[in-house]
Amino acid sequence: MTIRERLEAHEQKLFSPRACLSIHSKGRKNDEAPCPFRTQFQRDRDKIIHSKAFRRLKRKTQVFLSPEGDHYRTRMTHVLEVMQIARTIARALSLNEDLTEAIALGHDLGHTPFGHAGEETLGKLYPEGFRHERHGVRIVDVIEDLNLTWEVKEGILKHSKGRGPLLSPDSKHKASTLEGQVVRIADIIAYLNHDIDDAIRAGVLAEKSIPKKISDYLGTTKSQRITKMISDVVESTAKFDDKTLTMSDSMTQAIDELRAFMFDNVYESFQVRGEFIKACRFLEDLYAFYLKNEDVLLREVGTLAVEKTDIHRIVCDYIAGMTDDYALSKFQEHIFPKIIATYK
Repeated sequence: MTIRERLEAHEQKLFSPRACLSIHSKGRKNDEAPCPFRTQFQRDRDKIIHSKAFRRLKRKTQVFLSPEGDHYRTRMTHVLEVMQIARTIARALSLNEDLTEAIALGHDLGHTPFGHAGEETLGKLYPEGFRHERHGVRIVDVIEDLNLTWEVKEGILKHSKGRGPLLSPDSKHKASTLEGQVVRIADIIAYLNHDIDDAIRAGVLAEKSIPKKISDYLGTTKSQRITKMISDVVESTAKFDDKTLTMSDSMTQAIDELRAFMFDNVYESFQVRGEFIKACRFLEDLYAFYLKNEDVLLREVGTLAVEKTDIHRIVCDYIAGMTDDYALSKFQEHIFPKIIATYK
């Protein structure tokens, strides 16, 4: 018996009947020989960690664009916080932690530079529209061709909720695995709480400005809020036997109210929205430049261009993959007026 086979037997013995076992995966686009010491989902986790798109997350900002200071979240730190919360929930419910971890690590691979400013810009400019979750699947399926399992790709595709319902009953937005649903709720638990932390650090928000009704129910610290949210998800889901993640009505209402408060006071605030608009404008200019200068685009993209005949697709893929710093450097290189030195 190989190490992988022992791990698979361990899953069957200890996991909940609601867990997605690695031996029950729907498989990959292209068959691969089994790894002697890793399960299918462990292999996916490693593929994601070693991908170029994952490495770029460290230079993509979350909410506060190009902040001064080392303690603000980036996409990379956000992903790690989501993974930690998701694994805590998965372990408490005896689910497949490896599948949960793989989805969590890969869920934001499709994010653009400057967060949702980049997503909004590409959504307007790319003829077919743009959503970071769909682009995440494109990255792992086409651009980097990681050949991930169906379950991990589905979890990436269905993790995002925008301003939609926290736990959507619609199969278009609800992952078929509990592990995928766990990552969806872990994402919002993570970003709500770390965005409060970053907003306070930036002076956009004061802790005492959070409505008392919310603080009385969820707690007054990040640790208290996260613990309360995780506990509710675990306790509520454990009461049922189906493959549906649940929360109490009171917790759903509290999170909805906190999310609405964050949109009104942080995400749509003058400080955040002002920088958001600036980022949109310069990404629009960059997109227009590459459309008009195909020779420059193809020289920079090189062999990375997948659909070589679709100029919009190449521009969209290229800009979506940029880090904040790289996008700024290309804007300065191509669009800023050149300073010509004069000598007497």
